[in-house]
Order: sequence, then C-alpha cells, then structure tokens
Amino acid sequence: MSTAIAWIEGQWGTAASLQLPLDDRALLLADGLFETVLIRNGAPQLLQEHLQRWSDSAALLGMDPPPQRNALEPLITEAIQRSQLSGADGALRLNWSRGSTPQRGIALPAPGHHRFWLTLQACTPTFSAVTTITSRHERRNASSRLSCCKTFAYGQSIQARREAQEQGGDDALLLNTAGALCCGTAANLLVRRRGQWLTPPLSSGCLPGVMRGRALARGIVVETELAAAFDADDQAVLINSLSCRPIHRLDGVDLSPIGEASAEKLWEQLLV
Repeated sequence: MSTAIAWIEGQWGTAASLQLPLDDRALLLADGLFETVLIRNGAPQLLQEHLQRWSDSAALLGMDPPPQRNALEPLITEAIQRSQLSGADGALRLNWSRGSTPQRGIALPAPGHHRFWLTLQACTPTFSAVTTITSRHERRNASSRLSCCKTFAYGQSIQARREAQEQGGDDALLLNTAGALCCGTAANLLVRRRGQWLTPPLSSGCLPGVMRGRALARGIVVETELAAAFDADDQAVLINSLSCRPIHRLDGVDLSPIGEASAEKLWEQLLV
C-alpha cells in the first residue's frame, strides 16, 4: 500500500482526498496532539501505552479527553482491513485537535468542539545507523508543558534535522535549556555506558516515549542527566515506536559501534 488510508468525521478515503477545515486549530496554531502506533501482523502494538500518553497529554494541555479505546478499536480494525496490511507493518497516526474556532487569535474556544482523524500507511521499522550532530540552534525547553506532549508543532525538530543534513549528517541531538543532552529530533536517546543503558530524565524536557517507558519499566534503562559530551566508549541509539537507530558518529567523532541487528533486538525486546 503506497497511499495512506484515512478517516475523519465518518468518512473514509485517502489522506490526500479527505479534508480538514481551514479554521481548525491544528492548521492555524498546531494546537493538538498525535500518536504514532506500529501496526504489526494486523494489530496495533502497545496501543494502551499510546492512548494513556494521549489522554495524559490532553489533560495537561487543557484539552477535552480524546476518543477512548472502545471507540477507536473498530475504526483501527477497519483501517487495517481497508489498507490490506494484515501481513505487513504500518504506521497508524491518531490525531486530536482542539477543533475549529470562529474567531482569530489564540483565545481558547469553548470545549466540546475537538476533532479526531486517523491515517494508516505502510511503514517498515528502521534500524540503520545514523550520523548525528549536536544542534547549535535548537534547544528543548526543559520546563515547558509542551515538551511533555507529542504535539503537532514539530518546527524545531524540522530545523534541527535540516541543520544536520546541511552538515552532511542524518539527524541532530538536542540539548535542553540547561545544556544537557535531551533527545533526537523524533526519538528518545539511549546511551550505553560501562554496560548500563542510560536515558535523560523527563525533567530534561524529553518526550515520555512509549519505548523509553517500556525500557525503564523493565529495568533495562535508568534515568540520569547526560552531559553534552559523550565518553569515548559510549554507545548510543535513537529509539521510538517505529525505529531503533544506532548512532555511529556525533559531531565528527566516531562512537563505539552498535550493530543494526543488536539495535533491532533491543527494539523487539520492548515490543513483547
């Protein structure tokens, strides 16, 4: 499947053919949340963890509660059937906007007008190694509520990724406003140091990633503040629900390599 299946307000179609009203705050102000869920063997993976983060984020940002699992599951099942993804991997995106607003500006509209839509497309999980830089222009706000939520606003990550690509790299690591390592542009950072996997704490401003949370809950990873410089023997990966990519070079310095098979094994371990 090359075309994304989509649903909005009772209509099925493609992501290119369906429409979002031009007065929706998602378009005007990036005022909303989304979750990206792996579809594997015809079923969503770690759906409850994603929905919990979705719900927690909506409450934190003063939004209406997003759709519950019992309402979503029939739509997800139909999307998988329509996309013919029963035997392939896919990326399901669940979107929750504060909805349309009749007035201009940022004033909050009355509750009860939020909007939900979903898309589903084929997506193969990625485990290839990356070369990274430390962004000099973008920093993660350690004290912002928005840093705790997967919002539509990805402009900072886009600019940091652009900065990396202009320097011949694949991705960028973001420091936080205190100068400590925080995350990648679209993934959590795990660093293996002296045999122990480490990850920055949520107080750093990193997103509470689902795979990061699984690793912490299982005792595979521990939280600690990480200085901007890596140790010589450090190994590192960028991990999210659709990938686990070893970092082989940072700011022109080679890191101790992690094989792609090892990265995939770590990622697979967290799915079950």
